[in-house]
Amino acid sequence: MKTPKRIQPLIDEGLVDEVISQLMSGKEATVYAVRCGDEIRCAKVYKEAAQRSFKKAAQYNEGRKVKNSRRARAMEKGSKFGRKQQEEIWQNAEVDALYKVADAGVRVPVPYGCYDGVLLMELITDDDGDVAPRLNDVEMPAEQAIEDHQVVMNYVMRMLCVGLVHGDLSEFNVLVDEYGPVIIDLPQAVDAAANNNAKAMLKRDVQNMTQYYGQFAPELLNTHYAEEMWALFQAGELDLDYELTGQFKFNNKKANVNSVLDEIKAAFEEMKEKEEAIAASMEE
Repeated sequence: MKTPKRIQPLIDEGLVDEVISQLMSGKEATVYAVRCGDEIRCAKVYKEAAQRSFKKAAQYNEGRKVKNSRRARAMEKGSKFGRKQQEEIWQNAEVDALYKVADAGVRVPVPYGCYDGVLLMELITDDDGDVAPRLNDVEMPAEQAIEDHQVVMNYVMRMLCVGLVHGDLSEFNVLVDEYGPVIIDLPQAVDAAANNNAKAMLKRDVQNMTQYYGQFAPELLNTHYAEEMWALFQAGELDLDYELTGQFKFNNKKANVNSVLDEIKAAFEEMKEKEEAIAASMEE
């Protein structure tokens, strides 16, 4: 096929020998199968911000640190240089996240480097050597659904252990090969400690995966992995060896509204008495 303009520099540099085919085009990137020597890899070509339809990007960028003060100022001003820097941070975030979560035991494609908006990485294939299907194209018996759901929950937990939340996890961002689920698409991964939306994103990630696997094994719909993980994370008790149960004891104790109102009233009266005492002393 015709070589995409963004991949041509990689061919010129000898990093890619041939573009074989387009694999998919999504909201943030277009992915191609490419030949690199004797290996078939994939090249993820990120779309420019103006073309990218990823919603609420600001929520995902919250908490991402920029060490260079000049870059930070340019990004705040929204200058051309600043926008370019923002794009580089968005693209490099996926490479950094891939290395980080892989070290934590999460199955992700092996990254080979990001070159001017093109990420070269491992191509995940099935038993026949074809591109592995996305989870949304896979059906399975209940036993397999329960097993794979547990694997994905463990991956989500391991990401959280190293301080990351995927942020956009669904059946469309998981591939399935002969060894099981593989997590993909991490440029929007957020810092669990620095991003105020991290808890909500974690719950959404877990809910998406539970609902998908739950159509094959309905008992999964009664699990509470997100709440279990987040409580442990906040308490500093989450580690890579923790065995998740999917169970969580919610605090259903209702607040005593009358007691709270009485405390507010008492505080108000105390403040009023102090003000009256101060006024009286000034009159004397």
